[in-house]
Amino acid sequence: MSHLLLVGAPVRLSVQTAVLALKAMAEPTRLRLLVLLATGELNVKDLTGILGQSQPRISRHLRLLTEAGLIERTPEGSWVYFRLAEGGAGGALARLLLEAVNPADAVLGRDRRRAEALRGERERAAQAYFAAHAGEWDRIRSLHVAEAQVEAVIARMLGPGPFDLFLDLGTGTGRMLELFGPRYRRGLGIDLSPAMLAYARTKLERAEPSRAYVRQGDIYDLPLADQTAGAAVMHQVLHFLRDPQRAVREAARVLAPGGQLLIVDFAPHELEFLREEFAHERLGFSNQQVAHWFADCGLELVETRELAPEHGGSANLTVKVWLARRPQIADAASEGLAGRKLERTS
Repeated sequence: MSHLLLVGAPVRLSVQTAVLALKAMAEPTRLRLLVLLATGELNVKDLTGILGQSQPRISRHLRLLTEAGLIERTPEGSWVYFRLAEGGAGGALARLLLEAVNPADAVLGRDRRRAEALRGERERAAQAYFAAHAGEWDRIRSLHVAEAQVEAVIARMLGPGPFDLFLDLGTGTGRMLELFGPRYRRGLGIDLSPAMLAYARTKLERAEPSRAYVRQGDIYDLPLADQTAGAAVMHQVLHFLRDPQRAVREAARVLAPGGQLLIVDFAPHELEFLREEFAHERLGFSNQQVAHWFADCGLELVETRELAPEHGGSANLTVKVWLARRPQIADAASEGLAGRKLERTS
């Protein structure tokens, strides 16, 4: 057995694993693919455009890199996204090799410029989408306190971390992954909307290219093993859900002992137009309701904050922030969550 040292942690490689990984990397196109995927997620269409090669050829190279454990593949609707392997011996070896590759190489420089141009096109398309809907969101924002004030409160409540795995459930634009970026080793955003994911992915590639990523997924059935996350945030998500209690229970399932769940949403209100025009399923939540959900899934309510608009009036929304924690020693309620111990990976 041999081993290499990466970021202070020994990663042990069998001879077979090392040979397989080195063979997979020992080809110019596959090495170029690794360099590109080290900067962020890309799909086959992206990579064929950047490298100027056929889709079957690129797909074959990606398959070999995946089999060698150097990259990870994640289906998202009809597309599949690829990125450098997050952990394991293959990912460690790939990162070690990439550190030795000259970034000034002419071929790699051309690939990098093409990738940046592609991401620029994506960003412009995403900005156009959000610009078309800006009036809708601005109308809702005008009904409650400024987002900066809300973010200051939640940043204080969740604490400094550091969190090994930070989850943004219903990530939307990926703002929570940005806000808490300095506090986690790895960040994962989950959302169902391809448009939201495209926008969030574009932003995160610039802000946190190696530590944060997004996935298309079901908030009721998270693609994560039990007790794996140090913190999870559900920011203005629950009022869109038919069964918010089920979503809270699923978030609690993936919290590690001592892990925290922070929920940001509205207090009960009577603004029916939000249901009719903006697809809000629920018109806010009471403290008693949320506290019951936490107790039901074995979480301890730690703190509650209320942020009401200063100007008052009947057409205003009060923002509520709830923070809960999973006990360090599991109780009977939280043990019940472990009944669904599926072998899931992020």
